Amino acid sequence: MTKFTTRPELQGTFGMVASTHWLATAAGMAVLERGGNAFDAAVATGFTLQVVEPHLNGPGGDLPAVIWSSERGEPLVLCAQGVSPAAATIERYRSEGLELVPGTGLLAACVPGSFGGWLALLAELGTWRLADVLEFAIGYAEHGYPVVPGIPITIHHAEVLLRGWPASAELYLPPPEPGSYYVVDLIGLEVVEEGGKALGRVRDVAPGVANDVLELDTGLALPLAESCVHEIDVGAGTITVAAGFSDD
Repeated sequence: MTKFTTRPELQGTFGMVASTHWLATAAGMAVLERGGNAFDAAVATGFTLQVVEPHLNGPGGDLPAVIWSSERGEPLVLCAQGVSPAAATIERYRSEGLELVPGTGLLAACVPGSFGGWLALLAELGTWRLADVLEFAIGYAEHGYPVVPGIPITIHHAEVLLRGWPASAELYLPPPEPGSYYVVDLIGLEVVEEGGKALGRVRDVAPGVANDVLELDTGLALPLAESCVHEIDVGAGTITVAAGFSDD
């Protein structure tokens, strides 16, 4: 007798991708169908989610992952959780007249983890070029994607907070209507796309010492943590990312 369930088992012989948004799932499946491996598909899926589900995913978030590499024959843990900035000490906060870390704003922010985590996963276990896995996310940002109801609901709840950040307010206010097609401001993504095409295949991850900032030839600079870092040789220079693998 088959046990009834509202989430039936899915079976296949080629591959499978699951995510919280159908466009991200389709992107990951497209990677598999074009010869990419599971890690290429995961990275493409993750970056696409950051575009089509901005209320649930973003480059400033965390990326803890438990993964299995058939080549290595062992489970691996990817630690790409945001860490506190080096200068975020108790003394620094007290010098700002604070007894508690603020709930919002720059003083509450951690070092972004997911961006470096996806790059480290691609470099360590993937086979595709960075520009190729970003193609899906950039395409939906440039040409638009259907707005799910959760996006305007979240924006409405955060509207007062968003109005305190002019760039965010310009991007998200007024909230888009559910079902409408939303096009992202591509100023930032064009930098990523240009950098991705110039950088090519990400490869050769090795433990390294972090720089104070990550600098690309596009002029983009991001602060980095001083622990859990890897240097990624991308052929046109070195990117240092705050992420690390462990088999412990």
